[in-house]
Amino acid sequence: MRNISLVFKREFAAYFATPLAYIFIVIFLALAGVLTFRLGGFLGREQADLVPFFEFHPWLYLFLVPALSMRLWAEERRLGTIELFLTLPISMTEAVVGKFLAAWAFTATAVALTFPMWLTVNYLGNPDNGVILASYMGSLLMAGAYLAVGSMISALTKNQVIAFVVTTSVCFILTLAGSPTVLEFFSSWAPANVVQAIGNFGFLPHFQSIQRGVIDLRDLIFFGSVIIVALIANAIIVDWRKAF
Repeated sequence: MRNISLVFKREFAAYFATPLAYIFIVIFLALAGVLTFRLGGFLGREQADLVPFFEFHPWLYLFLVPALSMRLWAEERRLGTIELFLTLPISMTEAVVGKFLAAWAFTATAVALTFPMWLTVNYLGNPDNGVILASYMGSLLMAGAYLAVGSMISALTKNQVIAFVVTTSVCFILTLAGSPTVLEFFSSWAPANVVQAIGNFGFLPHFQSIQRGVIDLRDLIFFGSVIIVALIANAIIVDWRKAF
C-alpha cells in the first residue's frame, strides 16, 4: 500500500502541474451544466431529482475520460520515461494500480465539484437524496470502468491520439451494448443466450439500474470485474511491452 500511495501521489500531483487538469474540469462542469439545463430541461421538468444531470454522464465520460486516460502510459512511452519509472522499487501491479487510482481520484474530484447541482435541487424541492447518492456512486463506478479500459489501451501505444480514438470506440461499443436498439438488432437473428450476454456487457443498463437508487450486487460486481480485468490486462501489456 505504501508503494501504491507513492505512485498515486506522484501521478495525482502531475495532473495539476499542467493545464490539463483545469481544462478537463472546466469542460466537464460546463458541459454537464449545459446538457442538464438545456437538453435535459432540468427546470422545465418541475421535478426534484437529478435524472437529467446523471443521464448525460455516460456520454460525457465517453469523450472526456479517454482524453484523461490516453496519457497514462502512452505519454510515458513517448517521452521514454517508462523505463525509468519501472526501475523504481515497485511491482508492476503497484505501478498500474497507483496510476489508475490517481486518474480515478482526479475524475472523482471533477464529479464532486458538481455539488452545486445537489444543493440547487435541495433548495428547489425535497429530492430523494439516497437516490442521488447512489447515482453519484454509479457514475464514479462507470468512470472507473472507462478509465481502466482506457489505461489498458494506452499501454498498447505511444501515440496518445490513437489511444484516445481506440478508447472512445471501445467504450462507445460497451456503452451501447445493452441498449434496446442494439439488442433488438441482435434478437432478430442471434440466439437468446447471445442477446442476453450482449445485454449484460452493456455499461448503460447497469448504470441506469444504480441511477434509480437500486444498489444491485450484480451491477457492483460488473463494474468491479471490468476494472479488475482491464487492470490485469494493463499490467500484462506493460510488462510485455518493456522489451519494445
